Amino acid sequence: MTESRSLHGRLLTDTGWVRGDLHFDQRITAIDTAHADPRGDDEVPLILPGFIDLHVHGGAGVDIMQGGTTAQTVARAHARHGTTALLGTTMTAQEDDITRALEGLSAAIATRETGMARVLGVHLEGPFISAQRLGAQPPLVVEATLADVQRLHAIASIRVLTLAPEIGQHLALIPALNALGIRVQLGHSAGSYEDGVAALNAGAAGFTHLFNGMTGVDHYHPGIATAALAHAQYAELIPDLQHVHPGAIRTALRAIPRLYCVTDATAATGMPDGEYALGVQRVHKCLGCVRLSTGSLAGSALTMDQALRNLVSLGLDIADASNRLSRYPADYLGIDDRGRIATGAWADLVVLDHDLRVRGVVVEGDDIALD
Repeated sequence: MTESRSLHGRLLTDTGWVRGDLHFDQRITAIDTAHADPRGDDEVPLILPGFIDLHVHGGAGVDIMQGGTTAQTVARAHARHGTTALLGTTMTAQEDDITRALEGLSAAIATRETGMARVLGVHLEGPFISAQRLGAQPPLVVEATLADVQRLHAIASIRVLTLAPEIGQHLALIPALNALGIRVQLGHSAGSYEDGVAALNAGAAGFTHLFNGMTGVDHYHPGIATAALAHAQYAELIPDLQHVHPGAIRTALRAIPRLYCVTDATAATGMPDGEYALGVQRVHKCLGCVRLSTGSLAGSALTMDQALRNLVSLGLDIADASNRLSRYPADYLGIDDRGRIATGAWADLVVLDHDLRVRGVVVEGDDIALD
């Protein structure tokens, strides 16, 4: 049982900023604004809800697709950067390889070991995508069937599934996937604007790494990204300032009310320049960027604390940026006790200095060692 304790600072609560003491064990027990701390607001830390990353392939030199205990290693690596919950994300691969990855994720989902972020489930990114919009995915795509998804879902809980809606019977499959509790995202798609709208009407909930791996914004031939800008409530975006131009990020922020941000982090995250695994492929990290040998972007080396700083550099205030890294991802998954500082919520916290550098992380009441 986690013992009760408290932190003092400027707290970004459910209702806005307050100065006070945050009391918690595994969950937040009280927020006390009647404090006697003599320091000024600029002398105390900022305390935000822990980050929730719904698209994580790897970190610390290992890739989720390797199976075994790699998910635990990845969850520890990202926790040190303020991520308190995440979805382990797969790649397009042969079924045996996907099964191995899901078996490893199942153990990480079942038990949060010391130092880990909470693994909430799986983001199945591939193999139900378009061969015309692979991005960094290998060409091992297949058309989804309900039986396929049910078989994989039985191994480890799939919370989010990326598919290309224009393929085969994918559109008709969306309601059945929703009935399993899976949120369907459109991505790695060569579909049209009309395909995107039809998928949203069928129950699709979001878009995978908006603008990347999908048809775009063209005033004569609008694509999947245009459907997102015109109709979406939620979409994920990679704010590393490499995948998407700042002008396009600002466009998405104006158009999509609950645009949230992900890292799409690979094994190269937190590692020096060099070669790393991304599923069955090899990627190269150089100067903070991760690419295939062809030069195409291949995931990222982004962490969520850097994502926060990047969003603020674009002009977002800290509260807005925080919502897009914590509250909106939680809301998207239908989770009301994470991604916010409120009495009764999990004590998932990130403590920052005024340069937005991580000075402390708490996951379900437990401190995370930062080095």
